[in-house]
Amino acid sequence: MVVCVYVVLRLFHTLKGVRKMSKLKRRDNKGRILNTGESQRKDGRYTYKYVDAMGKTRYVYSWKLLPTDRLPKGKRDDLSLREKERMIQRDLFDGIDTKGSKMTLCQLYAKKIAQRPNVKKNTQQGRKYLMDALENDILGSRSIDSIKPSDARAWAIRMKERGFSYKTISNYKRSLKASFYMAIEDDCVRKNPFDFQLGDVIEDDSREKVALSEEQEQALLDFIRQDRTYQKYYDDIFILLKTGLRISEFCGLTKKDLDFEKHTIHVSHQLLKDRDGYYIAEPKTASGNRKVPMSDETEKAFHRVLKRKQKAKIKEIGGYRNFLFLNTAGNPMQESSYKSALYGIVRKYNKSHEIPLPKITPHTLRHTFCTRLAQKKMNPKNLQYIMGHSSITITLDLYAHASETGANVEMRSLIA
Repeated sequence: MVVCVYVVLRLFHTLKGVRKMSKLKRRDNKGRILNTGESQRKDGRYTYKYVDAMGKTRYVYSWKLLPTDRLPKGKRDDLSLREKERMIQRDLFDGIDTKGSKMTLCQLYAKKIAQRPNVKKNTQQGRKYLMDALENDILGSRSIDSIKPSDARAWAIRMKERGFSYKTISNYKRSLKASFYMAIEDDCVRKNPFDFQLGDVIEDDSREKVALSEEQEQALLDFIRQDRTYQKYYDDIFILLKTGLRISEFCGLTKKDLDFEKHTIHVSHQLLKDRDGYYIAEPKTASGNRKVPMSDETEKAFHRVLKRKQKAKIKEIGGYRNFLFLNTAGNPMQESSYKSALYGIVRKYNKSHEIPLPKITPHTLRHTFCTRLAQKKMNPKNLQYIMGHSSITITLDLYAHASETGANVEMRSLIA
């Protein structure tokens, strides 16, 4: 009997203690028990307190405890607190840096480019353009852990709508893809939202590089030689067609770069211009430092240039002086000057000829030179050296194009 009474009393005290402990458990305003780290503020918003991988206390918030909870009127929809908790615990288990994952896309890109600060000036300018584009887009201020592949694809579409070219968007996408791979290596995110095919999202409207035919090349030169307005550009355009120099390399040529004894042009730098004025840069690639052979006709053109060379207004740029190609003001010529001249030449030519010339840019002249030598079966490695291509693949692509053109011409002549 005494034993029974003792058991009943123990049971009574145990149940009383359980009820007391349950009363001490924190509850929300709906009476639901809150887990460790959870709390609800007076305004109804839920809070979860946790310690990250670095040992620092962090907080996340939500207006909903569970996914099925109704969102308070006027509040922005978001994941529920419990959903966020599961993501945090998963990240902590996998070693994901939950703080790093909250950096914005702009911050991530800034961190990426800081890893390689010593780059060429035009690369610095390109980075600035991308950062400006990100700062002016909603994606730039988004935390990297919130960016999904659909968000990255939507960004590409917006960039296209704002007038950016396919090539520019492709370059920007490649930079952001590399930035996210760095974030993955740093355990900030798990996946790369920029790992998608751009051509599946926006149309590649890049124009295929077109080389002038031999007939078009000769027609162009004949027209320039006879035209009073544009004949002053004859030697410049002839040299570009017969050397394949990049326009920035061409504009940077000085008297010292010409070796008439060895019949070569020493390409060691390029002349560029930005808002701050002219500046000298290294060749576009390591292979860009080279010696380009000159034909007899090319040498004659250079001699004519040297004979008519006027006095330079700018004495020295980056340690270089005596630039060969100057405008009427005595300043070095630049790419935009030749683009404008070629546009005017083609426009005037097409007004007076039944068979028109295609659009021609300084790069068209370089591409024509390379294609012509490929058509004549020049050794690919030698052509790669002359062009300053960083990869033989670039050169071989021109051989494929030349073969297609040659096959077309040969077949038509055989079946005519």
